[in-house]
Amino acid sequence: MIDDALLETFTAALGAEPAPAMFTGESTLTSAFAVSEFAAAAIAAAGVAVSGLDGAIEGRAAEEGATEDGATEVGALADGTAGVTVDRALADAWFASAITPVGWQVPSPWDAVAGDYQSADGWIRLHTNALRHKAAALGVLGVAADRELVAAEVARWSGEDLEAAVVSAGGCAAVMRSAAEWAGHPQGAAVASEPLVHWTTTDAAEPSPHWRTSPGRPLDGVRVLDLTRVIAGPVATRFLAGLGADVLRVDPPDWHEPAVVPDMTLGKRATRIDATTTVGRDALERLIAGADLLVHGYRPGALEALVPLARRRVLRPGLVEVSLDAYGWSGPWAGRRGFDSLVQMSSGIAEAGMRWADASKPTPLPVQALDHATGYLAAAAAVVALGRVRREGVASSARLSLARTAVELAAAVPEPVEETEPVEGPHSERALRQAQRPQAARRPGSTRIDTPWGPADVLPSPLAVGGTRLNWQRGPTELGSDEPRW
Repeated sequence: MIDDALLETFTAALGAEPAPAMFTGESTLTSAFAVSEFAAAAIAAAGVAVSGLDGAIEGRAAEEGATEDGATEVGALADGTAGVTVDRALADAWFASAITPVGWQVPSPWDAVAGDYQSADGWIRLHTNALRHKAAALGVLGVAADRELVAAEVARWSGEDLEAAVVSAGGCAAVMRSAAEWAGHPQGAAVASEPLVHWTTTDAAEPSPHWRTSPGRPLDGVRVLDLTRVIAGPVATRFLAGLGADVLRVDPPDWHEPAVVPDMTLGKRATRIDATTTVGRDALERLIAGADLLVHGYRPGALEALVPLARRRVLRPGLVEVSLDAYGWSGPWAGRRGFDSLVQMSSGIAEAGMRWADASKPTPLPVQALDHATGYLAAAAAVVALGRVRREGVASSARLSLARTAVELAAAVPEPVEETEPVEGPHSERALRQAQRPQAARRPGSTRIDTPWGPADVLPSPLAVGGTRLNWQRGPTELGSDEPRW
């Protein structure tokens, strides 16, 4: 099976002890790529990492029960290790959104100008959700924020010239390339040569004094400083929060992402710090000094400008770090800003989807699978690294990228299916209209919670590790709701 092969690849990259996993339920996502299998395997990899935590799993005694589809759900195996079970349909759903609003709406995730445009020689995507990225693109084009005006001006440019100009201005854009074009591109070649997870051993380390480990909450008390935004990094820290970690997310004063905040702050506290000021930098350094794990999504060099690595090691010897970026850590684009939708355009995914769907425009994946898969792999790397601190007394750092994750997705060929029409993604116009209905159908097993915006349903955990399932003690929160302290 594809998901088993992917899990083996992920486990090897993580340096985790191999463990059996059971995949139940049916896949629901249709694509030119094996997206459902990719989702299930990424979540399973995080589960395998959790299963390797010594004495941290509830339900070590053998326990078995039949799932609704007749498969056997493994609690603990005969050798005493925790069994890993992933529900494929729930994994697919978590790769879209874990939160369903009840009686209220989540705004569109896309700015009115963001999207795909025909250039003079192909297609290009502009990512304008952030105000500064929007200003950069419009400044290069010299037009107002109107799609028709933008489209008319984009059509005058060659795609690569416009991509370079927008990126040089501090914006975000990506030309649609085929897989062959990406393989021949210097950045595509650089990414392909990188490991899926790049490991570095840093310092000697003592186990965290905050790590208490309670039944069903194997990371209870672990302090996670979350310097990530949008999707991949927040997915990683949301997973860790579901295992009991104390996750504190830090955003700058002017950052807003209302479309994903309800989904991505589940289980976390959230604060704001202006780290460009002396007061803000001092606050950030105090948080680093008290953290056990730092997860950051800065481009290479960006965090160094705020708190250099040498300073971080002084502040917190033995700090575990996991970092993510868009386009990889080597090559000419290593410092380039990027997002899942842009990497799909650059790496050949959108072009392959267009040919597969026989469509007239770029066709992305049905979910932002690069973000979510990279997030679960980052969470798995964090768990593996924390386990090494406990067992071996050494701290490690791991780094991953969306573009490198895309290499594995491209290599996973989906099983033949009768259905030929692609399933619309969560950010298509139709899907957005459905998601914004006043009352969405409640999935069996969902949990009703209160949020700052109104009631919402949280999907059941897609993962079981022995008797442990993801369990969040906090609901979602507004950005900046908490003080910058542990």
